[in-house]
Amino acid sequence: HRLGILMVRHLKRLERVILGYLEVSDGPEEEARLGILETLQCTIEHAWPRMPCRLAVLLPALLKMMWDVHTEHGPTPEPVKAALLQGATECLILLDRCSQGQVKVLLEGVYSSCEENRVRECIRKVQEST
Repeated sequence: HRLGILMVRHLKRLERVILGYLEVSDGPEEEARLGILETLQCTIEHAWPRMPCRLAVLLPALLKMMWDVHTEHGPTPEPVKAALLQGATECLILLDRCSQGQVKVLLEGVYSSCEENRVRECIRKVQEST
């Protein structure tokens, strides 16, 4: 539980690190991005009450990463792409829960304007989550 308290104290710095990692692909295996998505999930779980006010930065960063993963035609193997999209989707679901459904509302517009099936599928999972 101490981890939670420490995390909250360093949330601003941690958020900058998370955003930095989400932005950049680190090669075909994407170990850093997969790791940072796990870190983000932990952070959301431990800093639950502090997360809704972070939606404005986290939501666009996650969506951009999902978009990049989907549209990138690099050497990243399919299972790795799937794992990244899954991890981002889980983060969005957690963010939605801690913000009492704000993420679902914010994603409505994205869903209707997005034509990429894989990204739509992820958004649909968030919208159907309870």
